[in-house]
Amino acid sequence: MLGGDLAFFVTLGFVAQLVDGALGMAYGLIATSVLLASGAPPAAASASVHAAEMVTTGLAGTSHIWHRNVDWRMVRRLAPAGVIGGIIGAYVLTELPEEPVRVFVTVYLLGMAFLLVRRLVNGQVERKRAVRVVPVGLGGGFLDAIGGGGWGPIVNSTLIAQGESPRHSIGSASVCEFFVTTAISATFIMTLDLATYGRIVLGLILGGALAAPFAGWFSRVLPQRVLVSLVALVVTGLGVYNFTRLGG
Repeated sequence: MLGGDLAFFVTLGFVAQLVDGALGMAYGLIATSVLLASGAPPAAASASVHAAEMVTTGLAGTSHIWHRNVDWRMVRRLAPAGVIGGIIGAYVLTELPEEPVRVFVTVYLLGMAFLLVRRLVNGQVERKRAVRVVPVGLGGGFLDAIGGGGWGPIVNSTLIAQGESPRHSIGSASVCEFFVTTAISATFIMTLDLATYGRIVLGLILGGALAAPFAGWFSRVLPQRVLVSLVALVVTGLGVYNFTRLGG
């Protein structure tokens, strides 16, 4: 697997980034799951994906900026909170038991999915009120760092469920994800054996770079109701996926 065809890793990076860029979530889940299923050791899969994300999140964020999907007032509050939460999770609270965290994230994601569906049923797909983004950023960065859940699913589902514009939630969270991922991933970069895993990282970066320009475009042109529906579908899927892993 580790010496596999570069084209495989490029394709994987392209598909994962296309989904993540448009909806603001699921890059890590898609890329890591496929790498593990293809025989990569867990450490190699996690390190490679985090290393690649430092580049792909920056490219996706740039695409959202280009397509004017970013609320900079939100970014100024969300990014620092996410970085702080990520640092706390990575360097202070890494000894938390995994199972309780996974249970919490599963229940949380399913709860957010319910709220998103309720918004769709009620026809509320536009912003209704101001959202408190600092606690969302702290929680999203923290849970992303300790492995209980991804930045995108936690942050985007919460922002959209509370009434934030889907387009600007996805765009702003994508810009912030670059800073959060960089803060969390520094340890992986220092410990990554590029001679062994470099092909995976290079392929994921190349594939992600090809898909990143489409990220902002999809979020800009898709109707708000469609975006909320897709986010709800992905969040529900992630919640169910986490549920199937409980006790495993």
